[in-house]
Amino acid sequence: MTFMKKFLIVTGVLIGLVLLGLGGYAYYLYDTAKDAVNDMHEKVETDQPKPVITGKKKDLKPISILLLGVDEREGDRGRSDTMIVVAIDPKSDKMLMFNIPRDTRTEIIGKGYEDKINHAYAFGGTQMAMDTAEHFLDTSLDYYVKVNMESFRDIVNAVGGVEVDNPKAFDYQGYSFPAGKQELDGTEALAYSRMRYEDTKGDLGRNDRQRQIITSIINKGANVSSITKFDNILDILGENVKTNMTFDEMKKIQKNYKGARHQINYTEFKSTGKMIGNTWYGIVDESEQLRVQNLLKEFLNK
Repeated sequence: MTFMKKFLIVTGVLIGLVLLGLGGYAYYLYDTAKDAVNDMHEKVETDQPKPVITGKKKDLKPISILLLGVDEREGDRGRSDTMIVVAIDPKSDKMLMFNIPRDTRTEIIGKGYEDKINHAYAFGGTQMAMDTAEHFLDTSLDYYVKVNMESFRDIVNAVGGVEVDNPKAFDYQGYSFPAGKQELDGTEALAYSRMRYEDTKGDLGRNDRQRQIITSIINKGANVSSITKFDNILDILGENVKTNMTFDEMKKIQKNYKGARHQINYTEFKSTGKMIGNTWYGIVDESEQLRVQNLLKEFLNK
């Protein structure tokens, strides 16, 4: 469910309520959502034409999406601390999902040397991050959705806070998070999502906490009682989410590909840590890289 929950920040929160058919106000929301998505649209160059995503099921093509979670702040482009690749096959209603570990050492396309894959975004923005991920995977990617982690705070406040279930108590950035269920405001949620070094699971633990927050945001956003806050949510997303999907593409994907969320296949890159110079890298050997590349190509029927 990881991708669909994150992806529904865009598709579900923006247009899901509209699709429920809420009369005149729904038409207003539809028009407002369309404007917000136009603000989110950011073009990147892709290697291949986009696949067919509308029509009869037999004609639909699998799609691939790169989800970037970036930690942008004022005056700093930031890095893509979260890189999730998702492939969706509408014919079999299946989804493949995996993370590219942020410390993975690979060639940065456009720079001509090897570095951590999450540095690609810092060097050249979304385009370089996409190009580098495609090179690492030896497969073209159709879409991307970029979410600024700083927007979590504003989105959480816009939906009235979130509920999380913390598996292990910890303190971070002046906040105490006991074990168990608890309500968090935007600032608390941002701190909760960022703790990494004290977590025995490292990045994986942080990703788990981010998914909890996103899940709660979507649950709140899908609640009819939150509809009065929809305008505010749209404004926040318009400033903090970028994608090369058009509004029309979002609607078609939501309509024709949503069944895949019920059958998700997961995999993970196996890597080993290595110090090169004074920098710690994750090293993925060729056989492991080829394994995931072939799995992705098979899923996309390439």
